[in-house]
Amino acid sequence: MALILTIFGIFVLLVGFEAWARKYKLHSEFSRKFIHIIIGSFAAFWPFYLAWHWIVVISVAFVVVVLVSKHLNIFKSIHTVERPTWGEAFFALAVGGLTFVTHQPWVYAVAILHMGLADGMAAITGVTWGKSTRYRVFGYHKSIVGSLTFFAVSVALLVGYSLVALHGLHPGLIIGLALSATVIENLGVYGLDNLLAPLLVGVVLTLA
Repeated sequence: MALILTIFGIFVLLVGFEAWARKYKLHSEFSRKFIHIIIGSFAAFWPFYLAWHWIVVISVAFVVVVLVSKHLNIFKSIHTVERPTWGEAFFALAVGGLTFVTHQPWVYAVAILHMGLADGMAAITGVTWGKSTRYRVFGYHKSIVGSLTFFAVSVALLVGYSLVALHGLHPGLIIGLALSATVIENLGVYGLDNLLAPLLVGVVLTLA
């Protein structure tokens, strides 16, 4: 039942947000990142009520849906973007791929939230307030405001993990991991950061 409700929840979120984005003609980056944040925040907590193998199944199905949607341009709110990107597909791969890195629910949650919440908030603040601080990385627009937002959210997530999961992380590890994730977010072209950033966080926290 939990699996069915989860799949139904994803479907409702995608379809509902697509209708809302089309009705109010949202900026393409806003529409992509809002659904990024919502789905990412939802997926982060799947291990608390779903078996790990079902998360992998959902991930594979999600990849197929994303590729079909991208080809047929079904969900325009997550595909309409000026730069070439496979971020949505890497997003889906990270959801399942992370299960091969850790079976610790809180580690999984923090890692996925780096993809959903930190990356999503970075893009939104960058588009809104970062136009005057833009720079290019491999031809892709980034901003100091967006990068600082990613770093700040990353630190907050890692501190929260230390408190909630009762794993006291050394402050140096928190800063170092947040900085490393921020660098990956900057260098991950074609949306590859959606896969690499959560995998980095998952590996480091599991080893720590």
